[in-house]
Amino acid sequence: MALRLLSMIIATALWAGTATAQVTVVATTGMIADTARVIGGEHVDVRALMGPGVDPHAYRQTRSDIVAMTRADLVLWHGLYLEAQMEDFFHDLGARRTVVAVAEGLDPALLLGHDDYEDRVDPHVWMNPVLWQPVAEEITTALIAADPENADAFRANQAAFSADLEQLATYASTSLSSVPEGQRVLLTAHDAFNYFGAAYGFDVMGIQGISTESEAGLARISELVNLLVERNIRAVFVESSVSDRNIRALIEGAAAEGHEVAIGGELYSDAMGAPGTYEGTYLGMIDHNVTVIAGALGGDVPPRGMSGLLSAGM
Repeated sequence: MALRLLSMIIATALWAGTATAQVTVVATTGMIADTARVIGGEHVDVRALMGPGVDPHAYRQTRSDIVAMTRADLVLWHGLYLEAQMEDFFHDLGARRTVVAVAEGLDPALLLGHDDYEDRVDPHVWMNPVLWQPVAEEITTALIAADPENADAFRANQAAFSADLEQLATYASTSLSSVPEGQRVLLTAHDAFNYFGAAYGFDVMGIQGISTESEAGLARISELVNLLVERNIRAVFVESSVSDRNIRALIEGAAAEGHEVAIGGELYSDAMGAPGTYEGTYLGMIDHNVTVIAGALGGDVPPRGMSGLLSAGM
């Protein structure tokens, strides 16, 4: 018995000495963190700075964030001015740690500008799964550079994730094409869905601009009320990371004109759902948005989404 116990202790010590340490990764958004976890698998330990309901446009790093990032093997941020309040910090940190802006390498021809966003592009590329493919590839490249010994595992995981993204893009195209053409108008709290609209043929309108830091004036509310009435739009959408105050004002304005508008559902724009849920993954976030939008605007969609995994009673 004692000899067997000693053998077990020696074996455990040998395993511990040869086990590969995980790469510690800090990511800004949940979308980046989830993708890094999927691709990194057991070889990574990923922390997201911004949880459900957090607005990345306004987020500023905390003291604990700074400690985590300065100790991490790899820091992943989105770029394209999404984390507007943190850009200077990331540029400074890049002189001491490995810091990668995973969306900065996208082909400029694929990026959208905006009238209210002079000299910058719309950063919300994750709204189109096709555009998230090269971002996932950039994350894979960063993980391989941090841990070359597990490159084959990272590439295999990325290939599987790529197949999931293709399936998601097909589901989105099929579901959203079932919405009657006259109802393909997506009106939300801020302009986070332009890549979605470009991919699936929707007119997209936000009460605020691309950044939630912009203000929505009475003239903008009045303009959108007129549009709701003229186009007979019956559903608008709130966002999990943005106050619904302006959406409520819009609905009240339409009611004053004798036009009834309902909230079609809550969408995930700049942040995902709760950790541990399907909606708390990138695939689940987009599946949720597609299913809610198509369903509210008269499309034909399964009630629990692409894979039947969406929460009941969405």
